[in-house]
Amino acid sequence: MQAMDRKLLRDFARLWAQGLAIALVLAAGVTVIIMSVGMSRALNESREAYYAQNRFADLFAGARRAPDGLLAEIQGIPGVMEVDAQVRQYATLDIPDRTRPATGLLLSFSPSARPALNIPILRSGNWPERADEVVVNEPFAEANGLRLGDVFAANLNGRKRELQITGTALSPEFIYTIGPGALMPQNETFGILWLPEEVLDAAFNMEGAFNDVSIALLPGTNAIDVKEELDVLLEPYGGRATADRGEQQSNAFLDAEIQQLEVLAYVLPPVFLGISVFLVNMVVGRIVFLERSEIGLMKAIGYSSWGICLHYLMLAGLIALVGIVIGVIAGSWLAQSMAALYATYFDFPFLVFGVPASIYAVSALLALAATFAGALRSAIKAAALAPAVAMSPPAPPNFRRSVFDVFAAALRLSQPSRMILRSLSRWPVRAATTLIGVALAVSTLVASSFFPDAMDDIIDKGFYQSNRQDALLLFDPDVPQSALAEVQALPGVLQVEPQQYHAAILRHGHLEKRVSISTVGGLSDLARVVDDAGRPVAPDGTGLLISHRLAHALDVGIGDTIRATFESGLRETYQIPVSGVVTQYFGLGAYISHDHLNALFRQSPRMTTANVTLADPFGPEAFNERVTDLPAVTGTIDMTENRMSFVETISQNILVVTTIYAILGSIITVGVCYNAARIQLSERARELASLRILGFSKFDVGKVLVGEVMILVLLAQPLGWWFGTEVARWMTEGFSSDLYAIPLVLEPATYARASLIVLTAAVISTLVVALRLSRLDLISVMKTRE
Repeated sequence: MQAMDRKLLRDFARLWAQGLAIALVLAAGVTVIIMSVGMSRALNESREAYYAQNRFADLFAGARRAPDGLLAEIQGIPGVMEVDAQVRQYATLDIPDRTRPATGLLLSFSPSARPALNIPILRSGNWPERADEVVVNEPFAEANGLRLGDVFAANLNGRKRELQITGTALSPEFIYTIGPGALMPQNETFGILWLPEEVLDAAFNMEGAFNDVSIALLPGTNAIDVKEELDVLLEPYGGRATADRGEQQSNAFLDAEIQQLEVLAYVLPPVFLGISVFLVNMVVGRIVFLERSEIGLMKAIGYSSWGICLHYLMLAGLIALVGIVIGVIAGSWLAQSMAALYATYFDFPFLVFGVPASIYAVSALLALAATFAGALRSAIKAAALAPAVAMSPPAPPNFRRSVFDVFAAALRLSQPSRMILRSLSRWPVRAATTLIGVALAVSTLVASSFFPDAMDDIIDKGFYQSNRQDALLLFDPDVPQSALAEVQALPGVLQVEPQQYHAAILRHGHLEKRVSISTVGGLSDLARVVDDAGRPVAPDGTGLLISHRLAHALDVGIGDTIRATFESGLRETYQIPVSGVVTQYFGLGAYISHDHLNALFRQSPRMTTANVTLADPFGPEAFNERVTDLPAVTGTIDMTENRMSFVETISQNILVVTTIYAILGSIITVGVCYNAARIQLSERARELASLRILGFSKFDVGKVLVGEVMILVLLAQPLGWWFGTEVARWMTEGFSSDLYAIPLVLEPATYARASLIVLTAAVISTLVVALRLSRLDLISVMKTRE
């Protein structure tokens, strides 16, 4: 081992505490990169492999009832490679030992002609062969404790039918399995069922017909042209506008999750790596200053400038290596933990987990680049020192009286307080670096801590102010509003209100969005629309009430006119003015008066949903038993269970997220404050020892060391609040999609909590350094050269 190598190891061992503080900050950046980028890559690669293996379609369309003979015409559309059609219907399910009914999406399946697209994977058992057999999706079976051979009942168009489970399966169409009206997957209440096609054909009068079609395109095909031709073919049969992969529900939710992970990868790692640059610059710069004479001696005996420069760069590299190792271990562990978490939301038959080696390489290179960038200036400065200059003491600083000295004299501050102000004024760059570092720590906590408040606002507005019903009954097709009397007669029903949902394409100029328009009655009390103040609002007699995100997507405001093409009713296009814009967090909301929609459709009052409140929402056994017998009801949504599941899941996720970010913010604070205090101690040891010899107490001397750092920490709080607010605003914009939005809700407690964590970490880290004062050898310190 060469002499320079031994010196490198000795320096690294001597600076282990400062190096570890920097390494932890670097490790935080590496961890976030591996966790977020690695998981987004894993989800994306798992999806692509699953889609390719099971031939996930490119286009999806539906109709009320289209003849099988139409499939040949669809196959003849230029660019179409494969066509697969089936029958799909919703039905209520009566599961043994479950008091509340479930909803099932029934898919036709032909044992003799397996699907050409969206091929399901059989996870256990066999595909159904008899009329009373069924295969269910695996998460639904697991959530309800269903096994092969178990029997449950399904209401098939008004007729109850006993079905025996012969197998479980997964499908690329339902990676994210969310039922109608639900906010997140509820596998207990919503399942996918594959039944023999002759059963669905007979039950729903679909012999020789289909109502759902999937299409695979040839490479290089313009999907827009195919969609237009397909819509024309399906229109006479009650066709719905064709959707591509980006609009397919399961794929859209997966896209949104991957987008969130990528946003985290763009926002947080630059913060940690940037702070590491400042810290390395501070530490290596101080080492070079203290080792001037050693540098001169090494150059005098023949060491080259390049060798000396490389020596200090390698010291920074060792710090980076420690950070990389810690970050890789922590990032891999967190990525595995997140993979297990995603497994509860996304139903993959396999998860290509194994963070790619390229992600580890990139994160390591970024960490090395950050440390080398911080050390480079000081290393070059060391290499440029001439031996004679380096071996002579540095010129003392040229101190002069400043405004701070006048200010201190006017306030008659104590000598330790004056020393603190002089240090801040005479080393402004170092003070600014420390202040910015602490501000970034505060901003990290602010930007992550707004999630609990945002979720509280979403839950309050989404459930307790807007959707106040205990249950929803779904009808497909819609039924006369007079059916409310039958719903009202169900046991335990206190209140019932009708509502309609209709798919439509809204256009304004060249912009368009496909949305579900829902009706709002003038006296609606259960399914309401509320403004930012929580007041119920309703569209006027002829206007459309839309959400802010939909207004932004269509570039419209109040008074503008939208062209609405409905995919149900008379399937006509209407010019409807925008009567109001409201804030909503789920979907692209659009609302119209219940009476006005009936008038546009030239129909008697009808409904697609009945909103219900119950006398006992937690135990409505009699209601649930009767609901499964109603022939027109194709599904139910238990809003009480929906709320409880949403709140429980979000609470768990928020606890994990806030804990992780509290740790990351503390790491930044410790790294910045410990190094700042440690450098001050090395620089001012002679001054502090002089104060002790002159009779100042340990408390007064310690106040000089701790006071400067704490003043900077306090000054950093407002800057951190502002920067954190901007980062949080950027994150909410990055997380926003057509599916949902996260509001920017920053309460005073959020700022207070972030500051409390940073202040606590700062006090602890500086006190650790201040304890060294009690162990100073005053005689040895006073013998050292300035």
